[in-house]
Amino acid sequence: MKIVLFSLNASRTHTNLAIRCLAKSLKQNGFDDVVLIERTEKDVRFDTLSSLYRERADLYGFSTYIWNVDAHLTLAQNLKHLLPNSTILFGGPEVSYHNESFLDSHSYIDHLIRGEGEDAIVTLAQAIERNGTAPKIIDGGVYQGFLEAGVPYESKEDTSGSILYYESSRGCPYSCAYCLSSLHTTPRVRAKSVEATLDDLEAFEAFDNIRIIKFVDRTFNFDKNRAMAIWEALQSPKYTKNYHFEVCASLLDKESLDLLSRFEKGKIQLEIGVQTTNPKVLDAINRRDDTGEVLKNLETLLSFGNMHIHADLIAGLPTEDYDSFANSFNDLYGKCNMLQLGFLKLLHGSPIMAKKDLYGYIYHAEAPYEVLANTTLSFEEIIRLHHIEAVLERFSNSGRFSRAMAVLTKDRNPFSVFESLADYLPNPNLISQREAYSTLLAFEKERGEADRYHELKDALALDFLLNEQGHLPQSLDYYPITLSREEKHSFREEHPEAFLPAVECYDIPTYGKIFVDRKNKTQY
Repeated sequence: MKIVLFSLNASRTHTNLAIRCLAKSLKQNGFDDVVLIERTEKDVRFDTLSSLYRERADLYGFSTYIWNVDAHLTLAQNLKHLLPNSTILFGGPEVSYHNESFLDSHSYIDHLIRGEGEDAIVTLAQAIERNGTAPKIIDGGVYQGFLEAGVPYESKEDTSGSILYYESSRGCPYSCAYCLSSLHTTPRVRAKSVEATLDDLEAFEAFDNIRIIKFVDRTFNFDKNRAMAIWEALQSPKYTKNYHFEVCASLLDKESLDLLSRFEKGKIQLEIGVQTTNPKVLDAINRRDDTGEVLKNLETLLSFGNMHIHADLIAGLPTEDYDSFANSFNDLYGKCNMLQLGFLKLLHGSPIMAKKDLYGYIYHAEAPYEVLANTTLSFEEIIRLHHIEAVLERFSNSGRFSRAMAVLTKDRNPFSVFESLADYLPNPNLISQREAYSTLLAFEKERGEADRYHELKDALALDFLLNEQGHLPQSLDYYPITLSREEKHSFREEHPEAFLPAVECYDIPTYGKIFVDRKNKTQY
């Protein structure tokens, strides 16, 4: 029996964890002819369909999420027309809460797996192989083998995406109303032991071309002692990758923070879903968080300077209006390296979907079901927040304007700055990277603060030198200084590690005389 497991990934740097877990379970149960196919939305749809068709498999399994469900449905329908004798299976979070009516309205789909799939897909494959038929819907239940499952990747496979996903636990101790994890009941969390997790992470050392191991655990530090034991072990030089964790900031006590402060620079990244700092809104989404503790710990983590801190906000949460969201934005801005402004999506099966009428939600009828308006946030305000998100991504989260944005927001209301920038630049992606520097300077010039204007000009010049190639834009009229023999000698004495021919020297008033290695993005 030939089985193809397929998914459209969000980007080429990603790999699909789910289909690898399913493939491993199938192979352990005697199904050796399993093929994995991954593509992205950017791939030509005809080519993706062709790659599926060429396999002429007996069973095609589609791993389905909000970002790929529409494309999956189209591909599956076409594939069924081309190969009517093949069996089409759908599974994954986006279809786990559907029933027979979903299959009735999509007659080209033969079977549906709801929930965890490792046992369910084996049951399905065995039934088809034995009887030529199987139940239309199989509930996966709890996969009992997860705790000893090991790593589902094979070192021989092409993992050139640079990011591998890994789960050391399933479930979440919290019950946030917008999240499907809130539906997990018994047990709330299943976690691999410290030893098993570290064995898995050591197995990833065989993957030479992988840079980041991204934990998909909903709340990695739900168990403080377990999290600390793993973090302590990862400080060993035998673990050479970068590790990304999603953590609850309010659970980080002094002992945890002290341990995190000892990581070498760049070895770990932390993602912290704050979502809102309004206690009323937190209560509406059934989220129990000490906002004061979260903000204090974010500041502490950022002060360490040894890790990338990513924080999330969600626009469109129940009871949160525009001003409340702006306050949450201001509370977080400057306390993390990246502040992601996301928009609420009403997921099938989530508790918030069941209360959509209570909060007056209007949302996209098609995936990803993003909110368009509710009783406290109008569509016009949603549009405005999308514009703010665009300038936030371009000028703050890109990391290319870090000094300039610090000057622009210093002693100002950060949200108001981004509001004004969004008004000034309705579509920031239409300007070139080089133009973006001059545009920020022109934006500040209109605000009329002479001292800040000159400070911003200097900051933009240094940002450009450390992030871009070519001469500075004309508006940033600084030019390299020719060094004397004595100055070159003095620089060599002070920085023997630098390659002097690659270093440029500038005299920028705010920073004084600086030396810049533009190739290595290093400032001396």
